[in-house]
Amino acid sequence: MRHVPFFRWVLTLGFVLFACAVGLHAAGQDLPEARQIDLTVLEEEPDGSCRVRWDDPYQKREREASYQCDPGRSDLLKAPQYSDSRGYGWETGFMLTKGPERGNLEDLATGDDLGRADVFLLFGTSLIAVGLIGGNLRALPRVLGVQTRLIRRATELSEAAMSAAEDYDRAVAEVGEAGRHDALPHDADTGSGSRLVTALWVLREAGPQAAQTAAIGRELAGRIHALLDDAAPATGLRSMLQTGPAARWNAAQAVAELRLLLDDAERNGLRERFAQTSVDLLRGQDTDNAALAAATDFAENPSAYRHFLARMT
Repeated sequence: MRHVPFFRWVLTLGFVLFACAVGLHAAGQDLPEARQIDLTVLEEEPDGSCRVRWDDPYQKREREASYQCDPGRSDLLKAPQYSDSRGYGWETGFMLTKGPERGNLEDLATGDDLGRADVFLLFGTSLIAVGLIGGNLRALPRVLGVQTRLIRRATELSEAAMSAAEDYDRAVAEVGEAGRHDALPHDADTGSGSRLVTALWVLREAGPQAAQTAAIGRELAGRIHALLDDAAPATGLRSMLQTGPAARWNAAQAVAELRLLLDDAERNGLRERFAQTSVDLLRGQDTDNAALAAATDFAENPSAYRHFLARMT
């Protein structure tokens, strides 16, 4: 089951609102040009509804109109406290300077769009913050589950174990193949060049522990391979972030078992045993030296080779 990207949608909504705020602010840049002027407040209600007067330089006269004053401004700017002998108050506004409406006070209704832009900006940035913080907190347990180094160590141990097992199987197969085409020489001095003698010598030099090591390696590689399949999500950040809760739990269990296997293998020196066994079993690849050493050893104790071959067959 994949996780629901809740915080991703929150982040997306936040960016949409942020884009709307930017769009409204950009649209506000197209408002008619205006300049700030002083207004004489003739009448004012407690809610800020005013009757104001201003000088219109374009019509060359004083004009009056309704206006929405700021009710929260200082009382010193309101009548009768304002230092105007006529008992009027003071306010400031914006007069249009271009177009057919020049000389008029700027329509405060356009401020509603900018107010909505501020609301969109506030909610948008809040949602972006929630999406980023919440998403990272939610992803933290999945990120902490990444065990790249452990998976790599387990893979390397599995490869070494399987290599030792395959090398042993190859050496045994070489004895079987040589036995179908050759037989042990009756004379100890005629062992030189015998393919069967060389193949038996490789296994004798590897010792009886080679078979045991190969069996351990085969079993260990199988167990690690099964655990690596379950631990696959723990191989990287991307896989852990995309996988579901059940798969992450299985990966955590597999990683714990892999850690136990690796600790046990390290205590018993299995990695070194696998490597040494592979080296011992690969001696037969040096054909000339192996044949010479095998002939010498066979000449010293041919009966041991006959008993060894009898046990194998």
